[in-house]
Amino acid sequence: MSAASHVATESQKRAKAFAHLDEAKLGWFHLRAVVVSGVGFFADAYDIFVIGQALPMLYQVYYGPQYITGSYPANFPGFNNSAPIPKTPQNTKLDFNNLYPNGANVDAWLKASTNWGNFVGQLLFGVLGDKLGRKKMYGVELIIMIVCTLGSALTGQMINGIPILYTLSIWRFFLGIGIGGDYPMSAVITSEFANVRYRGMMLAAVFAMQGIGIMVGGIVFVATLAEMQGRIQADYTCLDTVWRVALGVGILPAVGAVYFRMTIPETPRFTVDVIGDTQKADSDVEKVLAMNSVSNISSNWQGEDIATAKIAVKTNNLAEFRAYFGQWRNMKTLIGTAYAWCALDIAWYGLSLNQSQVLNLINFNGPTKVAVSVFNATSNTTTTTKITPPVDIWNLFYQIAVGNIIIAFAGTVPGYWVCVALIEKLGRKPIQYVGFAVITICLSILAAMWNTLSAQSTPFLVIFTIAQFFFQFGPNTTTFVVPGEVFPTRFRSTGHGISAACGKIGAIIGVQAVGPIFSTNAQLVLSIFAAIMFTGILSTVLIPETKGKTLEELSNEDDVIVA
Repeated sequence: MSAASHVATESQKRAKAFAHLDEAKLGWFHLRAVVVSGVGFFADAYDIFVIGQALPMLYQVYYGPQYITGSYPANFPGFNNSAPIPKTPQNTKLDFNNLYPNGANVDAWLKASTNWGNFVGQLLFGVLGDKLGRKKMYGVELIIMIVCTLGSALTGQMINGIPILYTLSIWRFFLGIGIGGDYPMSAVITSEFANVRYRGMMLAAVFAMQGIGIMVGGIVFVATLAEMQGRIQADYTCLDTVWRVALGVGILPAVGAVYFRMTIPETPRFTVDVIGDTQKADSDVEKVLAMNSVSNISSNWQGEDIATAKIAVKTNNLAEFRAYFGQWRNMKTLIGTAYAWCALDIAWYGLSLNQSQVLNLINFNGPTKVAVSVFNATSNTTTTTKITPPVDIWNLFYQIAVGNIIIAFAGTVPGYWVCVALIEKLGRKPIQYVGFAVITICLSILAAMWNTLSAQSTPFLVIFTIAQFFFQFGPNTTTFVVPGEVFPTRFRSTGHGISAACGKIGAIIGVQAVGPIFSTNAQLVLSIFAAIMFTGILSTVLIPETKGKTLEELSNEDDVIVA
């Protein structure tokens, strides 16, 4: 057989095997892939966003005694006190950002430390997923998450050494590496096993578990606080148990999924396009189709799982990477996926990890300030000032947890699942266009009418909820889905990792650069976010519509087998 005939024969085998995957009915193996990947994303979102509620409790316990000083004046409105009431961590929430040295930036770093880890993990696992294979890397990220979640929950403060804020941030950084690795791995594995008709829906369903993770985080806080109400009202230091329990619960879904991830097979596309074994890929496709008809999502892969190079295929080294993305038609796609994700995460993380301002406006972040008369003995004068009254510290944190659940239920969770239902009907690009556009309008209205809306909780909540819905229905889902579809197999994991890492650059900007000024100049922050969302509309022009197309059609690369 001539070399040309051999290449043609092997290419036909490849096309036939992939066609079986692309045309397969939606079945149990597909469901297994979505569940196993989705459970990981549930844990990812839970671990990332639970820190927003955990940190204020940590601040209260470890820094409240040092920075909460003074007293509430006598005859405080609503309190029958003839003498001043001393301020303590039991009746006063610590204003960490203003009282701790450089507190706003320290708080921002603690929230963003996981995002820095995400950046490293997404690039690292993205490249290794293409070099070593999906199967070899899948599950490793969950093991990292399990270890670092446990470390975060049990972290402590050295008496004469590193403060707890530093040790926690170190654990959170390495936790972020594991979480970051889950993005390209889960996206690519789901995409490469999916059929054409439901590929977008499957990817969107995996990502939609992020919303469930965010919601469950709030529920865990509410449940733990409710169970410990009496103890916390007697001793505020019991809050130390609450935030540790909340962080520790994140280990449960990861433990539940790690075995199934370690036993998932290599994708037939990687077996052919990177390893060069069409025979093994063909037999694996048959097994996938057989398992697809078995009504058991826990059924595991059986048999030999070692593929060997039998044909020559295009490599995935740096020179080939440069050659492929050196073509404008390919580079513009990578720019489009990377920038859209970056733009989205600037606003999404900037708002999600700094929700105290939002909770203030909907009256779920403690009592409002009241006017009191304060006598100054030195000047013998009385002045009127507004101060926050004494609080039941348990009730304060309970209301914050409830407020976070309301925001999650109102717009976040529904947005994800509406996208799952409609992504194959509407297409990826229309959803991303609409999402960015509606978010731009909502944030522009909030910025332009801030002075009015900030005093009216209901109109504010309505507009904010609409924005939250379209974040999830729109670009927060599509920026995850599209990079898992548009790159060739040999660079698919790397391309997704680069796009996701650019998203985390945006998250870091949103949390660390913009977040610290949110409480003092919300109008400016919202204006910046609105402008960035508008640029997301423009970047969507660069990406192709992937609905109804095979991965091979989208890759701009047909001649994978070279000898």
